Amino acid sequence: MVAKAGGSTPRSSSQIELSEHFSHSEVSQVTPSSSDDLEVETGLSRSNSKDYQEESATLIDIAALSNYEHRQAKFSFRELARFFGPGLLTCVAYVDPGNLEADLQSGGFAGYALLWLFLVCTIMGFAFQCLSSRLGIATGLNLAQHCGKEYPRVPRYLMWVCMEIAIIGADIQEVIGSAIAIALLSNNVIPLWAGVLVTAADAFVLLLIEQWGVRQLEAVFGAFIAVMAGSFGVMYSNAHIPQSQVLQGLVIPRLPRAALPLAVGTVGALIMPHNMYLQSAVVQSRPIAHHEVEKKQSALRYVRIETAIALFCSFLINLFIVSVFAKGFYGRELPEDFGLQHAGEYLASHFGASYKYIWGLGLLAAGQASTMSGTYTGQFVMSGFLDFKMAPWKRSCVTRTVAIVPTLIIAVVFQASHKLDQLNQLLNILQSIMLPFAIIPVVYMTSHPRIMGKMFTSSKQLQVVIWILVGAILAINAYMIVSVTEGLFGNTWWLDLSFVVGGAIYYSFVIYLIIGPDKFYNVVDWTKSKGGSVFAASAASVEI
Repeated sequence: MVAKAGGSTPRSSSQIELSEHFSHSEVSQVTPSSSDDLEVETGLSRSNSKDYQEESATLIDIAALSNYEHRQAKFSFRELARFFGPGLLTCVAYVDPGNLEADLQSGGFAGYALLWLFLVCTIMGFAFQCLSSRLGIATGLNLAQHCGKEYPRVPRYLMWVCMEIAIIGADIQEVIGSAIAIALLSNNVIPLWAGVLVTAADAFVLLLIEQWGVRQLEAVFGAFIAVMAGSFGVMYSNAHIPQSQVLQGLVIPRLPRAALPLAVGTVGALIMPHNMYLQSAVVQSRPIAHHEVEKKQSALRYVRIETAIALFCSFLINLFIVSVFAKGFYGRELPEDFGLQHAGEYLASHFGASYKYIWGLGLLAAGQASTMSGTYTGQFVMSGFLDFKMAPWKRSCVTRTVAIVPTLIIAVVFQASHKLDQLNQLLNILQSIMLPFAIIPVVYMTSHPRIMGKMFTSSKQLQVVIWILVGAILAINAYMIVSVTEGLFGNTWWLDLSFVVGGAIYYSFVIYLIIGPDKFYNVVDWTKSKGGSVFAASAASVEI
């Protein structure tokens, strides 16, 4: 902030946003004015000025909030329709091929017991998606842009690399799912390796849709989701699912000991890290008057409703798949290769040949929708972190090439899809490892009035709840990483050593993100000053 001549009082970002709702005399009446403010302006450092902005509660925020509550517009379905669409781009992350594999394994090995966990994870995802929406609408910048502004160079580059790895990992899962779906629909006439190549090419076809406009892109995503809901819904309705057991699975939390690894994997598969960056960007596709508080509040209300509808659709799709596989396979002895492609064969043997093709159609829609979502997210991540833009087709060439190489090698060398399923499992672990680098920044940003303005900062109660969720996710992810990797590689000395070294580096960076760059450097400065004082005192005592 810069003090202007004439004795005008410095204002926070939230005051600037609200200035158009009050006359000049009203603002002067409710804004505190004293010489202490100017002293803060000129005497404090940049970090202290940030603290001042965060801690100084102003009457104008309270007045504006009261004013908004009296003038809040009535609910309008026309306005909801105007904001409907961005949620379709983000909800596909909850039904990508990696999640579908988690669904079928959960139903096959645990029955209906984990349905409540899918509901809880969807609600947790909704909470983080809403925080991302609030950040984008309230500030006019997406999460990647805020990270580019808030974090120093080294942490910023590390976070960018982590998100690029997460996006490429998700892209590999989408290639796997699409290739298996193509093999299923062609009755294995098109082999897996050919399906991988076909999937690589069709990504560029989908890029053409983006050139038509965001509404057309959202319509395509809506069509993919409709295909998934229709395909898996038909399977659900014809499988004679016992509704009472479905209801019990939803409302009665149960966690059999044998299902614990599945439960942990479900959490890691459902909440995708790059989705937070996408959500904060796509909500800005609708024109919003960022200088009008009530317009932003109204936009947030409709975006929350739209996000809830989209995630409810994704939850229904997951419920359909879990229930169908629970009905057909729970309690039976299932082979080790019970994965995406072999699931189609098992469906055909138990429910009829048509189920194989219905499953393949839904799986193909999931893979294609996720493909475009990942490419779309990558554009925002790269431009936000690095202030560098790359043409979508060029970026798709890079990421798709990286995704195809390991998938194609496994498909050609091993000629067995259960190897692809193992790769899929490892990629779910990868997404879990990268998750903190998305959820912690969005929680950090939305908790600071300096960034959000007083009107849009998360309440203390909400911050406590969200940080508890973050802690739970970190603990669950740590358990999943250890248990699954030990199951795949065994308990060896080099694995233990890798966990110690890698875990120390990883969690040090996580702690840094939780503390935040401002407080971290304040702690460093304080430590240096205290260390200098202790050293000086020690030197003096030695001289004496």
